[in-house]
Amino acid sequence: MDIEKLIRPELAAMLGYTPIEPTEILEQKAGQRIVKLDGNENPYGCSPKVYQALANYPYYHIYPDPEQRALRQALEGYTGFSPQHIVCGSGSDELIDLVLRLFLQPGDEVINCSPTFGMYPFSTEVCGGKVIDIPRNENFDIDIVGIEKALNRKTKVIFIASPNNPTGNIITEQEVMKLIETGKIVVIDEAYFEFAQVSAISLVEQFPNLIVTRTFSKAFGLAGLRVGYLAAHPTVVEGLSRLYNPKSVNTMAQLGAHAALADRDYLNTYLDEVTASKELLRQFFATRRHVEAWITPANFVVVRTGNIDQTLRRLENLGVYVRDRSTYPGLEGCLRMTVGTTDQTQRLFERLSKVF
Repeated sequence: MDIEKLIRPELAAMLGYTPIEPTEILEQKAGQRIVKLDGNENPYGCSPKVYQALANYPYYHIYPDPEQRALRQALEGYTGFSPQHIVCGSGSDELIDLVLRLFLQPGDEVINCSPTFGMYPFSTEVCGGKVIDIPRNENFDIDIVGIEKALNRKTKVIFIASPNNPTGNIITEQEVMKLIETGKIVVIDEAYFEFAQVSAISLVEQFPNLIVTRTFSKAFGLAGLRVGYLAAHPTVVEGLSRLYNPKSVNTMAQLGAHAALADRDYLNTYLDEVTASKELLRQFFATRRHVEAWITPANFVVVRTGNIDQTLRRLENLGVYVRDRSTYPGLEGCLRMTVGTTDQTQRLFERLSKVF
């Protein structure tokens, strides 16, 4: 039998999401110690309290709490929202997928504002939806008028990342309100909230069609544990709770996130390091005449070079791995680089000086 004929045809034709490789695989390929700046991970690692909590827990042979009670209670103290407004997931990626599964019927449309996070169109296609792309303007701000013109009865969800990955743009409250007024489901992805400290979450309680997603993968340094959360109207939370796998946020993820939230000093130290490192990078790239750099409000910078392929090869030969964003509209010749600690950044300049 031809098993391929049984696969959903729209999935057989779609391109998969391109993931990043782990450090050990990259070092095997490079044959040397590398500087990994391609995933926007926290180069400090997570709080020591996380390791302690994981080491001391005695019940890994028991299934995790399906309602994530302790974690959601801790998130109430962090976000100001009661647990009835919060859903946790295996990273914000799972939550994006769950939102689409809750609201989309086959053929429904989802607004995507490129260049932006590739998981929105990927998950839309997996869920049987149609991606309607409304490109950002020359400054990479969202095109509100273009979005409004594209809306119709099939439009169900609008995705906006703030700060945007990879350009760093932050959506204003006025823009959020205009999107909310469309009556469509508006998802503001705040994966980099801790760095920018600008949020739409205060509007969630007032507007039931607004959903805010966040992650522990970036500022909290828990990318490997896979845990995120969203804030939404209780009706949305109830609907999502019927869809998700109650074991998807595993015990280690719940323990780690809870411990990370309890160590604000560690978080603030890292955020200060990122701010200082971005200033060092700003000064470095200001002296490079043929390179354009955007120092974003998040934990990454975007660099436009003359020859992206040559630049990537030369960086990899030096053991520096960054994310190629040159295929995104408006970002031709661009790469994205994670901001490390000040010590890492100063040591990195010797290698960067050989390329830029």
